[in-house]
Amino acid sequence: MTPEPSGSTVAAVHASAHKLFSAWRTWAIASNTFRDLVRQKVFYFMLVFALILIGTSLAMATISFQGQLQTVMDVCLGAMSVFTMLLAVLSTAMLLPKDMEDRTLYTILAKPVARFEYLTGKLIGVTMILFVATLLMTAAFCAVLYYWQGREVENLRLSETAERAAAGIAQLKAGTFTPTLFGGIGIIFLRAVICATLTLMLSCFATSWLFTVIVALMMILAGHLVPIARSAWQGPLGGSADVPLHLALLLRTVTVFVPDMQLFNVVDDIAVGVSVSNEIFLRITGLGVGYIAVYLLVGYLFFAWREL
Repeated sequence: MTPEPSGSTVAAVHASAHKLFSAWRTWAIASNTFRDLVRQKVFYFMLVFALILIGTSLAMATISFQGQLQTVMDVCLGAMSVFTMLLAVLSTAMLLPKDMEDRTLYTILAKPVARFEYLTGKLIGVTMILFVATLLMTAAFCAVLYYWQGREVENLRLSETAERAAAGIAQLKAGTFTPTLFGGIGIIFLRAVICATLTLMLSCFATSWLFTVIVALMMILAGHLVPIARSAWQGPLGGSADVPLHLALLLRTVTVFVPDMQLFNVVDDIAVGVSVSNEIFLRITGLGVGYIAVYLLVGYLFFAWREL
């Protein structure tokens, strides 16, 4: 007869199963998070307002003194940037407090689910909702842009000779739906995921979702000042600047823990038609993935030490 395993052996097996990372358990949490976020009114609120703001570019382009296509790109990309960041912060800030209030968190962690799996699943679920929102706004943006491209083409045909109209139309079409434009939309999505990961990290030790939202928005706004803080700390020539010690420590803290949001302002250049190289896209993507990994790890450490 095969000897029955002792109680200590069974406990060790269960502990091992609990600690091992499971992609299946993580995906189950991610899919449930996605469904919960779809049901929340904040998603539809932010999405509807983003689509309305993109629609207003139709009116703004008619009264703008700039090129119509440039105005449409500028307004639409700006709307997508703002609303994806707000959606990332608001939707993520309510995840942990809602699960704790409903006591869903305790039920999940009582099962063989590690806390890292829980956090990773939550982040993947938020990333999925951000991807869907970005995809829908991109579709609306492309429809508006295609409409104004058609109007520009029609104006060229009416105001220019056949030869010049054909050359102008070819140049117009070549400069509208470019890989750089869609790369810029990808940067907007990446920035939103970074904001979501930052908010998730803050919610791991915060006691209120409102506190998480306020601090996350403050850190995002401070992220636009990181280059200024870095130049004040390092000096104009890259050396050590003559600043008080307490201020130098504050500036170093800002540059280390706050994401450098100026890196993602390349979208503003894309909106005015500046071509961006693949090397810059790869560099921004690498830094963005680094931010996500660090914030997720720090959030897990806070969450692992937190008593529930």
